[in-house]
Amino acid sequence: MRSYPYASTAAPVVSQGRWRYRVTSLLAAFGFLIAAGYGACRYALEAIAPLSLRTVMETSVVALDRKGELLRAYTTSDGLWRLPVSINQVDPLYIKMLLAFEDRRYWSHSGVDPLAIARAGWQMLQNGRVVSGASTITMQVARLVARQHGRTLGGKLRQAVHAIHLERQLNKRAILSLYLRMAPFGGNLEGVRPASLAYFGKEPQRLSPAQAALLVALPQSPESRRPDRHRVAARQARNRVLDIAVAQGIISPETARRAKAERIPRRRIPFPLYAAHLVDAEVKHKPGRAVHHLTIDRGLQADLERLAKAAARRNGPKLTTAIVVVDHATGEVLARVGSAGYLDMGRTGGVDMTRAIRSPGSALKPFIYGVAFDRGIVHPETLIEDRPTRFGTYAPKNFGESFRGTVSIREALAASLNIPAVKVLEAVGPARLVAKLRGAGANLVLPGEAEPSLAVALGGLGLSLTDLTGLYAALARGGVPVPLVHSRLSSPSTRDEAENETSRLLTAEGADAVTRILRTAPPPPNARGGEIAFKTGTSYGHRDAWAIGYDGRHVVGVWIGRADATATPDLVGRTSAAPILFDAFQRISKKRVPFVKPKTRLERLSGTELPPPLRRFERLDAFAAHSPYLDPPVQIAFPPDRSEIAIDDRAPLVILRADGGALPLTWLADGVPINGPSQTRELAFRPDGQGFVKLVVMDAHGRTDRVTVRLSKD
Repeated sequence: MRSYPYASTAAPVVSQGRWRYRVTSLLAAFGFLIAAGYGACRYALEAIAPLSLRTVMETSVVALDRKGELLRAYTTSDGLWRLPVSINQVDPLYIKMLLAFEDRRYWSHSGVDPLAIARAGWQMLQNGRVVSGASTITMQVARLVARQHGRTLGGKLRQAVHAIHLERQLNKRAILSLYLRMAPFGGNLEGVRPASLAYFGKEPQRLSPAQAALLVALPQSPESRRPDRHRVAARQARNRVLDIAVAQGIISPETARRAKAERIPRRRIPFPLYAAHLVDAEVKHKPGRAVHHLTIDRGLQADLERLAKAAARRNGPKLTTAIVVVDHATGEVLARVGSAGYLDMGRTGGVDMTRAIRSPGSALKPFIYGVAFDRGIVHPETLIEDRPTRFGTYAPKNFGESFRGTVSIREALAASLNIPAVKVLEAVGPARLVAKLRGAGANLVLPGEAEPSLAVALGGLGLSLTDLTGLYAALARGGVPVPLVHSRLSSPSTRDEAENETSRLLTAEGADAVTRILRTAPPPPNARGGEIAFKTGTSYGHRDAWAIGYDGRHVVGVWIGRADATATPDLVGRTSAAPILFDAFQRISKKRVPFVKPKTRLERLSGTELPPPLRRFERLDAFAAHSPYLDPPVQIAFPPDRSEIAIDDRAPLVILRADGGALPLTWLADGVPINGPSQTRELAFRPDGQGFVKLVVMDAHGRTDRVTVRLSKD
């Protein structure tokens, strides 16, 4: 038998040579492909222009409250929910899961990940099909910007080129922010923020592991994994993300187990819709602004919207409610509820009743008395008759048609008696009152543009709840008006002392006297009195019920009625609106802010200490007021109104002079009598110090004149 010692080694030598040949060929081919790919990429980078980001920069217009919380959002022009969002506004756990699932080397590659491409190609050769993709976050952003799916090889090449361009244009955080804003989540939801709001009802800043995993999984197949339509597919995709998060050490197996047991959302949750009427107005008047920063407090707004809805339902069908809350220290509007339900068509919820012009009923009475206090016509302790009285053809009646006889001005205002209010308005002058209110910023509407009449005392004009609340804000501020602001970009008004004096609605003394009286008004049942100063009002025919009140920091205005101005039996300010007012204050804070005590001595005077003309209000009838046989009206001859007088230690006295009027004359400085009645028309006045002082002179018939001067040292 012949043997061939070399036969056993020949075959391996040939196989090894062939293997080396194959490896060399593959390496050469691979090198060729790399070179060709590099050349193709260089050519593509030159041939394919960068994407324009201008078309995708549009986001939903949003309104934010004072703390940055979402009040309302609008869809984009193409009907999408695409809210502005940054990396800092998203839970870090979601970012970690996203990068582990979609692009592990996101922070190191330049838009295209060669290792991911190699892995995807090798898996495709081994399995004969696509097992995993090689798209990076940047490539996905490029696809979303271009609005092209890019399933073909040419499409993928264009995505890669666009991704490289993006990396050159933007930094990594900006590109990731684009993904967070543009990734599809099913339906018309684009971006992680709308998805979190729609599926979980919250912002994406705080997400559970299960919620974060679901939001990571949805963009890969947003329609077939929509949790509100395909819950099984959504759960499976979420669990795969959780498994990868465990493998990458992002969460523990126990955390993943608990997350997998968490339920998948069954439906989409409506987007926030707070202060809808106000936001609509802001967006309309400031077009082109993407983000509106408002002074509204979302928590308080939501609470008061629930209160308004419940109150309207409790009071009757088709009724609606409006509420305004203002920080009267700054003029910032903290809540503005326009109706009992923005989408409640049965109550005409789309109409903003905070801006509707309605009759205020008796709600203007405090300002009648405040002006009368300032002009020295009456004092809180002045006695006045509450009896049936005719004013020409006008014969008002009290609510309930009962009369109390002789009462003090304090009692008349606290009980909201009609006859005394009309009497005092007659002495003040309706035109003067209306001018004062308009000077404070209120838009008053008179019937048929008629001249102001005595009917103004009982609601014979129209104004909005917002304007009425603004007037009470001035009352709460010691008589100084403050513009109401809704935008955080608007600075609260700041004025110097001189400008404050010229724009005053009332003096500090007059405003304080009114506040003290309003604090004694009887509160609704089960409510604590004395903590807020408030006034109610009911318009003619029971069409409108009002309640406006304030403490040391906040003023709240409440209106209830029908938007179509239909009369509603039993609709009364004290029983319908006042309970809402007190409930609103409780929702602002359980503790009331104390009132600021002004430097005034007006309230310290008792009835017996008053000058004779102020002890009892005597109404002059129309004939006597214009009789030529009466003395001419009293006028202050010196000092002139709005003048400045220099005083010093050598000449501390100021000589006051008056013309006309019937003696004796009574002089008051800031509401306090000066040396009692005088039988002369001159008086030496020794001021307490520098600053503004209001001087009033009153004759024996109760007619008055007043000036405001500024005292200063040389």
